[in-house]
Amino acid sequence: MIVADGIYYALSLIAAAGVVWWLAGVWFCAPLLLLAAFCLYFFRDPDRNIPSGEVAVSPADGKVVAVKAEGAAIDRVSIFLNVFDVHVNRAPVGGVIASAQYRKGRFLVASNERCSAENEQNIVTVRGQGGCVVFKQIAGLIARRIVFTKKPGDQVATGERVGLIKFGSRVDVLFGPEWEIVVRPGMRVRAGSSVIACRRQAEPQLALAEVEQLYGA
Repeated sequence: MIVADGIYYALSLIAAAGVVWWLAGVWFCAPLLLLAAFCLYFFRDPDRNIPSGEVAVSPADGKVVAVKAEGAAIDRVSIFLNVFDVHVNRAPVGGVIASAQYRKGRFLVASNERCSAENEQNIVTVRGQGGCVVFKQIAGLIARRIVFTKKPGDQVATGERVGLIKFGSRVDVLFGPEWEIVVRPGMRVRAGSSVIACRRQAEPQLALAEVEQLYGA
């Protein structure tokens, strides 16, 4: 399965390659054909087996680059996507989209810790199971287009497709104390199928209040 954007890009490049072939010869169109093939590869969208239970899954394919405290009751998991990772994003938990806030910003390299606060990003809050989880689609040095296909009020299931970030990028997930983080920096994760946190008994309203204060959810 391929995201429609990838097909459009590939067809445009193939058409351009045909013109170059006609004007200059077959060898000159080779780079355009290679780019078309890369677009089809980059925008692939494989099906995933979604785990059951009270778990949170990774919203993106990539490498966990940070697991850090983001406040007294908030933990952050940061996932870096390189240009070879699948870039389709999925909901980390099921629930209702409470808010989706786009913020302009810089385009620092997505592996840079500062990009979590400074880069262009889309901040999404999902409410469900007595609390909320926030995830941020963050643009990187190359990524200049964040796509989010849901809107506030939409119901989403755990692991459901919700958008993508074109080319290199980063996704942060913010959890309250009712969640136990089960990944560590350096681990590779897959969107929709890799468990990154498990629910535990805690005070979910503490997390909800702090997330709303920090991110205006």
